[in-house]
Formats: sequence, structure tokens, C-alpha cells
Amino acid sequence: MSADELRAWLRLLLTPGVGPETARRLLAAFGPPEAVLSQPPAACQALVNARVAQALADEPADLAAQLDRAHAWLAASPEHHVLSFADAAFPPELLQMADPPLLLWVQGDLRVLRHPVRLAMVGSRNPTPQGQANARQFASALAGSGVCVVSGLAAGVDGAAHEGALEGGGPTIAVVGTGLDIVYPRRHSELARRIAVNGCLISEYLPGTGPHQSHFPRRNRLIAGLSQGTLVVEAAVQSGSLITARLAAEQGREVFAIPGSIHSPHARGCHALIRQGAKLVESAQDILEDLRLAPPAQAGRASAEPDLIATTADEASLLRAMGFDPVSFDALQARTGVDTPTLQARLLELELAGQVARLPGGLLQRMGSA
Repeated sequence: MSADELRAWLRLLLTPGVGPETARRLLAAFGPPEAVLSQPPAACQALVNARVAQALADEPADLAAQLDRAHAWLAASPEHHVLSFADAAFPPELLQMADPPLLLWVQGDLRVLRHPVRLAMVGSRNPTPQGQANARQFASALAGSGVCVVSGLAAGVDGAAHEGALEGGGPTIAVVGTGLDIVYPRRHSELARRIAVNGCLISEYLPGTGPHQSHFPRRNRLIAGLSQGTLVVEAAVQSGSLITARLAAEQGREVFAIPGSIHSPHARGCHALIRQGAKLVESAQDILEDLRLAPPAQAGRASAEPDLIATTADEASLLRAMGFDPVSFDALQARTGVDTPTLQARLLELELAGQVARLPGGLLQRMGSA
């Protein structure tokens, strides 16, 4: 995109009263931004009110500062890009949306936007240890079989999905709700750097735009729009993850959900999706079969069912007594009849082996591979 084209785009999008919907109407009527901005106010009044029509004739007050910031970000690296929907590299799937982004800022490899198989993975920002492990392990298995994992760089399931995809050797796409010069949350700064090297980060927000609650539902529609399917790992009934799943379903994309304990609030969103027609998945292979890809490269079936592997018969017996739901130490002791020092020692061994996790409130949960 030339400097003049970028200037015209920013002038249009920064004009007071011109939101995405208004901008799309103007572009549909008059052509590219340069043509829109060359129209006399009287011509624009057929589409917008007189105040907005007059505003289009004047430069926005912050145009120069926003342009300087955008040019500085673009010049900082050859891997920094800005695309309009007229660019060949613009993802065609997003053009099929009712409200496609007008500009897309990209950091990383543009070719990843055309990866043949992309799957969104979303879920709770505060997952259970098992949910966190499922996200990472599913993403790793999927990436190892040629799937590009798309998520939102948020805390919890999103971050675990990106980490798992990188571990599996595949590219991953992070769709963010800030400008690409701002990483949110900050603790994901190193993860964002690795994603830019082994995939890309994308945003429809100008450099310098900070996080805002209203940005994330709009980000979610891009996560769904970029992907052939969406996997929900853990989610409450009222959550952004279910918004992403709904948007995916509305766009005719597959929705997958991992079931959980009937007692866990983190599983209720997934159970609601399954009741509404989402595909229940217990393993990465379930998704790969639906996407008509080969099973994961690693041996065995990557499953959400907890492993029964234990180093001793006593530990195997303890895992069976724990069951599949969170349990308190006292309840576990009542089930097993094992004295306190012995039970603590066995739990510590299982915890160090990654087979048991400690939850808030002093609860314990058996962990599985996914």
C-alpha cells in the first residue's frame, strides 16, 4: 500500500461519525477512499447526515499523529504490513463476512493467512489445570498434523493453544484487540514475539490502540471468520468463547467442544454448545477426521480421557479413587482410608509426575493427556 493510499484510508476511518458500517456504505457507493474523500458534501449527504458529510471534507485533527505512528510501525520491520480488502494477500474468508475489516495490520509471515487448514481454539481466561493442558496438547497434536491454530493471545486457553501449536511445529495466528505495537496481556510479550516468527499476529486496530472491552467481540468475529472450524476447550455459559462459537456457526463453520465434568462451571458452556449441535470431541483425532486430515504424527490416540499410567499399584489405586472431578483431601482420605502422611506423599509423587493438579480451595484433580 502506498503512502497516499494509507493516508486516504486513515483519513476516512478517523473522520468523526464514520464507523465501519458507514465507511463500507461510502466505499460501496463511490469506490476507494480517495474517491470518497473527493466527493462534495452534497453527494455524501445521500448516505450520511450533513454533519458527517461536512466532516469528510476536513482532515481529522489527529490524522498527522496517527499517520506518523503507522509509518513508524511499518518501517520498524519488513515483517510489518497493512492490507486493505483490495490487496491480494487479504484473507478471502474475511471478505465473505457481513462486516469484514477495512484494514488489516499484520506482523509476521503473510503466507500464513492462506494456510490451507485453520482451526480456531478458544476458551476460558481462567481455565482449570486440565483445561489448560487440554488446550496445549490438542493444539500440539493438531499443529503436528498440519493445522494452523488461530486464537486470541488472551490469558488462559488462548495462550496455551498458541504455545501448543508452536511446540507442535506448526504456524499459529494470533488475532488481537489492540494495535500490534501493544501486547495484551503484557506477560505474553515473548509469546507474541515467537508467534511473529512462526506465524503472524493480526489486528484491525491502528498502532497505538490500547485494549478496550468493546474490541474483543470484534476480534472474536475475525478468529471465527479466519477458521474452517472452532474448538471450545472450556467456557462458562456467558463468555466470549461462546460468542466466537456462535459467530462460527452463523458463518457455516464447524463448531467442536470438549466435554467436562457436570459439576464444573468451566464445562457448562461446552455442554450448552453440544446440546445446540456442536460436535463433541474427546481427542485431536476426532477433529482431524472431520477435517479429513491424517491422524497426529505421534503414536497413540491423543485423547482428553485421563491417563491411567502410574508408577505403582498404590498410585494407580489412588487415581481411581480420585475419579474425574475435583476432590478435597479429606474426601479422598475417606475414600481410600490411607493415613495422612502416606496420602500426602503419594499425591506429591503424582503431582510431580503431572498426573494430579492442585486447584483453588484446596481441591485436587486428576490430569489427563489430550
